[in-house]
Amino acid sequence: MSDLIYRIPELPYRPPQPHYAAPGLQEDVEDSSALLEYWHILSRHKGKLILAGFLGLLLAVLVTLPQTRIYQAKGTLEIQNLNQDFMNLKDVSPVNESGSYNQLFDIQTQIRILQSDSLIDRTVEKLKAKYPDMVMAGTSRIDAWRKALNLPETEPKPAIEKALEKARDKLRVRTAGQTRIVEIFFDSPDPKLAADFVNTLANEYIEQNLEARWQMSQRTGEWLSRQLEDMRVKLERSEDALQSYARQAGILITSENENVAEQKLAQLQTALTIASQDRVLKQSRLEMAETAPPETLGDVLNDSSLRVYQEKLTDLRRQLAELSTTYTPNHASVQRVTAQIETLERALERIRSMILKRIKNDYEEAVRREKLLADDYAAQSKVVREQSERSIQYNILKREVDSNRQLYESMLQRVKESSIASAIRASNVRIVDPAKPPEKPYKPRATVNGAVGLLAGLFFGVAGIVLKERMDRTLKDPSDITFWLKIPQLGTIPSTEEGRKRLLYLRKKSSQTGETSLAVGSKSDERPELVTLQRKPSIAAEAFRALLTSIMLSGENGNRPKVIVSTSANPGEGKTTVTCNLGIALAEINRKVLIIDADMRKPRIAEVFGVAADRGLSDVLKERVVDVSRLESLIQPTGLPNLYVLPSGPSTSSAANLLYSPAMQQILRHLESQFDVVLADTPPALHMPDARILGRLAGGVLLIARAGHTIRDTLQAIQDRLVADGINVLGVVLNDWKPGAGGSGYGQYKYYRSYYNSYGSAAD
Repeated sequence: MSDLIYRIPELPYRPPQPHYAAPGLQEDVEDSSALLEYWHILSRHKGKLILAGFLGLLLAVLVTLPQTRIYQAKGTLEIQNLNQDFMNLKDVSPVNESGSYNQLFDIQTQIRILQSDSLIDRTVEKLKAKYPDMVMAGTSRIDAWRKALNLPETEPKPAIEKALEKARDKLRVRTAGQTRIVEIFFDSPDPKLAADFVNTLANEYIEQNLEARWQMSQRTGEWLSRQLEDMRVKLERSEDALQSYARQAGILITSENENVAEQKLAQLQTALTIASQDRVLKQSRLEMAETAPPETLGDVLNDSSLRVYQEKLTDLRRQLAELSTTYTPNHASVQRVTAQIETLERALERIRSMILKRIKNDYEEAVRREKLLADDYAAQSKVVREQSERSIQYNILKREVDSNRQLYESMLQRVKESSIASAIRASNVRIVDPAKPPEKPYKPRATVNGAVGLLAGLFFGVAGIVLKERMDRTLKDPSDITFWLKIPQLGTIPSTEEGRKRLLYLRKKSSQTGETSLAVGSKSDERPELVTLQRKPSIAAEAFRALLTSIMLSGENGNRPKVIVSTSANPGEGKTTVTCNLGIALAEINRKVLIIDADMRKPRIAEVFGVAADRGLSDVLKERVVDVSRLESLIQPTGLPNLYVLPSGPSTSSAANLLYSPAMQQILRHLESQFDVVLADTPPALHMPDARILGRLAGGVLLIARAGHTIRDTLQAIQDRLVADGINVLGVVLNDWKPGAGGSGYGQYKYYRSYYNSYGSAAD
């Protein structure tokens, strides 16, 4: 494998061709992808989902078994509309059975009356003689829980109060669709008690309805009679007050819709607005005339007399030019034309001055007109305001008179009607179906409760799983990079731990079956930074070679970056691992590579390759003048052909200050001439500026993200910061990817098995 040389042909850069799809087809593909993603999420957590469904089913069964058998009785009533024309001879029935719906007898109001405490109290009192114990539903749930938990019992309530509470809890009333039919349901362990309660409640409701209507009519008539006399006196007083105020205020109302003062105010307001606009226009003309040259003003340019003078002046100047070519300035013809020119120029200047003066006069006239209109508007506003205040009080008194008169006439009519209605006792409620004792209990329903518990468990399980997945904002899958961040994804490095486990599994399996084992070195000192060298046939090593291909082909027209800076958002995301393995892969294809350990706070490159770390980059940067010979002496070979390392040198806390030195640019330019590729390993870029400083000097920056660890918002912030600095971001490398743990839905063992079954033996 080490003798094999990778050669990448120098191909011209070809931008990817856009793919066009129909809008409807694209939406269908997106919907299918979303559904497929949810399916993969649930498939990865199917054990938890099954457990949630089982727990929901178990809870439903445990709740259902100890419940008491309950019987439900049902009765129906019809609530009709009262005939409003009952006293008219054209009708003979007090009940309107086919009339339109009357809001007076709102069905929802009647339902609440059927569930009222007073009606339930009357029903319980009727049934006390027949059912002394009034057993409604046994022990309440709260009392049962108190007894099970050995908690002190509450103070005992009277038997009638307990019966009322149980009846209130077990009574349900509802309408039967869009009809006047009302259904009454009552639950009880005793089926006969349930039926008797419904029938007694219906009879008491009809009787209470009759009593309430008769008592209301009686009380209304008595109250109206007392209030009628008071309203008459109040009406007379309000009319006297209205007339007195009109005489004192001197208000003469000729028309409620016309007000001369308000019309005049509106006209003044319109005139003031027009005058203000005219003043602004003329002020702008004056300011332009005072600041701009006169010959550039519109009034000057558009003046007809000026144009005539200007044409004559132009003609005279042309004649002067023609005469000047032949005669001397003292010649009579030349002097005559010159005199005419001077006369015209003075005339032009005089006319311009008159135009400017006219502009100023127009402005002063507009200012004066605006001021006069403003004064008139203020005076008229005062008049209107005073009249409005007096009119408001007059209108208040007038409305009070009208209101009192309407109330008096209405109350007089109601007194006459109530005297007739109090003598009428008619019910608009009839029983359609009386309740009968039920034969079978209707709850608990074990099947329904079990299905509800199962569905509830599955629902909460799905919700919890999806919520947990959506709250995780880390990058887990290679597709997340292009989907969320819109950054080129150059390569994906699978987890070396998973690959090592899979190799051991395949070795064990091949040894048991007698097959030839994979010849992959299982060294005790294997490091992820050297996986491309130590485990060449592994999928991780091939992933680094694929990353190398992406970088080699990333340049346009073959212009690949020679200096590449590797960085990440946070520590522990594998930037050193990617840098070292990328350098090894480049050395394998006969590229002369230098790896610079630019992390002068926590250097690791020297430790990885086993070279001396006492001297390095920081020593050169501390000097004002770059010594090329000393720089080259600090570059150390790694033992791998074509691969060299420049250690960071002694650790320092002022690494950023050193990188700002002009020597850094000189160092990189010299190293570019000596090596084919220069890789720089820098600290995390979220809180340290090292990568940004070197990125401006390098050909591009390579961002490293760790699957399941790097937050996409953090990586997006780093990319935005680098782009804002004018740095070329080559793309992102997803490190430590575990197939099956992210959003792809492929199992990791299936992934490794497919690779090693196809390429494991050949790579060995």
